[in-house]
Amino acid sequence: ALTVRFITRRFIGDYDPTLEMIYRHVAIIDGEMVHFEILDTAGQEDSLQIEEKIKWGDGFAVVYSVTDRCSFDEVMRLCFLINHLHSSPKRSGSAEQPPVVIVANKKDLQFDRMVSTEDGENLSKALKLPFYEIS
Repeated sequence: ALTVRFITRRFIGDYDPTLEMIYRHVAIIDGEMVHFEILDTAGQEDSLQIEEKIKWGDGFAVVYSVTDRCSFDEVMRLCFLINHLHSSPKRSGSAEQPPVVIVANKKDLQFDRMVSTEDGENLSKALKLPFYEIS
């Protein structure tokens, strides 16, 4: 839903969260045309699959649900994996780390919240990554 919202500027509540999709999108950013290929994972990959997907990416939004503590617990592992795979000498190109942001989703579901804003902020500070809480 987050990816579709970014591309279409509309919220679509009816989608299958278990389907992996690649979205293509063009946007003007700072006066330049930018072509995006966004891999929206289904979040059910095994270790080899997630490593291949991380190697594919040039930037990452690591998203968790504030209503799902397990998804939050996965953020640190994914961020370390991104850092490790992109700093590997086997990776061609720049040794520079890709941009990564941590995104807490479903901020509007206050009564179902299992992860506090403070938990997200503390994790982002520990990892030295930007943090956003959204709905």
